[in-house]
Amino acid sequence: MPQQDIMDKYQLVIGLEVHAQLATQSKIFAGDSTVYGQDPNTQVSEITLGHPGTLPKVNKRAIEYAVRMGLACKCEISRTNIFDRKNYFYPDLPKGYQITQDKSPICLGGIVPIQLKDGSKRDIKLNRIHMEEDAGKSIHLAGESDTLVDFNRAGTPLIEIVTEPDMHSAEEATTVLSELRKLVMYLGICDGNMEEGSLRCDANISIRLKGSKEFGKKVEVKNMNSFRNVSKAINHEFERQVGLVEKGEEVISETRTFDADKGKTFGMRTKEELNDYRYFPEPDLSPIKLTEEWLQKVENTLPVLPREYHQQFVEKFGLPAYDAFFLTETQEMAQYFERLCESTSEYKAASNWMMGPVKSTLNELGIGIDRFSIEPDQIADLISLVKSGKVSFSAASQSVFPELFKESDESALEIAVRLNLIQESDESSLVPLIEEVIKENEKKVKEYRSGKKGLLGMFMGQLMKKSQGKADPKVAQKLLKELLED
Repeated sequence: MPQQDIMDKYQLVIGLEVHAQLATQSKIFAGDSTVYGQDPNTQVSEITLGHPGTLPKVNKRAIEYAVRMGLACKCEISRTNIFDRKNYFYPDLPKGYQITQDKSPICLGGIVPIQLKDGSKRDIKLNRIHMEEDAGKSIHLAGESDTLVDFNRAGTPLIEIVTEPDMHSAEEATTVLSELRKLVMYLGICDGNMEEGSLRCDANISIRLKGSKEFGKKVEVKNMNSFRNVSKAINHEFERQVGLVEKGEEVISETRTFDADKGKTFGMRTKEELNDYRYFPEPDLSPIKLTEEWLQKVENTLPVLPREYHQQFVEKFGLPAYDAFFLTETQEMAQYFERLCESTSEYKAASNWMMGPVKSTLNELGIGIDRFSIEPDQIADLISLVKSGKVSFSAASQSVFPELFKESDESALEIAVRLNLIQESDESSLVPLIEEVIKENEKKVKEYRSGKKGLLGMFMGQLMKKSQGKADPKVAQKLLKELLED
C-alpha cells in the first residue's frame, strides 16, 4: 500500500452501475414466473428460450416500476421508449442477444441526495436509468469440467441505474448504494436483497491528480453484492492504481472481479477485448409511448420517500440526523415510528425506545417491524409511565415490555402494578428508608460531608435496595442530598 502522503496526491473518481430486479410476477417480455429459488429451468417458455417465430411483449408493470424510480430520483421521463438489441455472447441468454435500451433510456438525469457521517450533504448526479432483461445463471460445480446453465432468471426485468462519475470516496459510493436500496424498497419495485442478487452493483473506478480535470483510465469492478464488498473493492482499487502510477506503470482499462476472501480485485478482460455490441432497434417491439395522463397516475401512487421521512423526523420531531437515519432504514420502521408519534409528544424518548428495546427484540426474534406484535400506542404507554415517574426505564424495558408480548388485555400500567414495579415517590415513606441508610453508613456519611460527594451513588444504591427498586430516583436523590447535608 502506498504511503498516505502519496495517496493524498490523487483524487479517487467513482461511478456506479446498479442493477435492480423489478418485483413483477412475470418476466419483462414473457409470462414466465419470476419467483426466486425454484428448481432450475422450470420457469422458462419458448419466448425465454428464444425459439424461432416467438415474439416478445412488454410487461406494463415493469414500465410503471421504472417510471416510479425515475420520478423518485427527479429524472426526466422519456415519453417515447425504444428497446434495442445488444449483440454479445451471453452463454446464459438463449437468444444470443440482450434486449435493453441504448439511445433512448426511460429516465434521463436525476439525483440521489445523500448525507455523510460528518453531516455533509451532496446530490449525486445520475446519468440515466434504463430497462433491460436479466441473463440466466451459469453454475460451475467443484471438480466438474462442464458448466450448467439455469435459465430461470433469464428475462427477469431489470433497471440499471447509472450515476455520473460523481463520487470521490468509498463512503460516498456505499451511501449512494444504500439510498438506492432504500428507494427501490420504499417504492415497492424491488426487494433489495443483495444476497439473492436482486440488487447488484458494478463500480467504475479511476484516479487523477488532485486539481486535474482529465479522467484517468477507468476500471470496472463487476457484480458486488454487499456494501462491505463495494467499499473494500473501491479502497483496494484506489491503492492498486496509485501504486501502478507511482511506479510509472499504466492503469489498464479493464473489467475486474473482486475476491471478498482475499480483499483484492483480479482482471477478467480488457476493454479492448470486448466485442462491439452492435446495438440496433429491437425489430419485434414497437416504440412505447407514455401519456401525460398515465404518468400523472403513476406519480400519484408514489409513497412518502426516505428523504421526506428523514426531513420530517429532524425538523418536526427535533431528532438528531443519526436517529432519523436509523428510523428511515425501512418503510415499515418509518411508518411505525410515525404512528408512535401520534400517541406521544416525547419524540426523543420514542426514538430511544425504537433504537433500544424494540430494535434489540427484533434482532433477537429475527423479524422485521412489520411482524412486531406490540402496537405503537403500547410503546407510548410505556413512555408515559417512565415520564410520569411511576416506573423506571429499567423496569419498563426489562419487565413490563416483555410482558406486552403475551396475549393479554392488560395495559402497561396494569402490568407494572401486578409486578409491583410502581415507584415510590411519597416523601413520607422514603424518609425513614433514607434515615436507615444514613444510620447504617455513619463512616461514609462523614466522608461525604467532608467533600467526597461521589459517595452519593453508593447511598442511592443502598436506598434502591431497601425500597426493592421502587424508590423514584429523582425524588429519592433530592431527599438523600437534603438529609446527608443536614
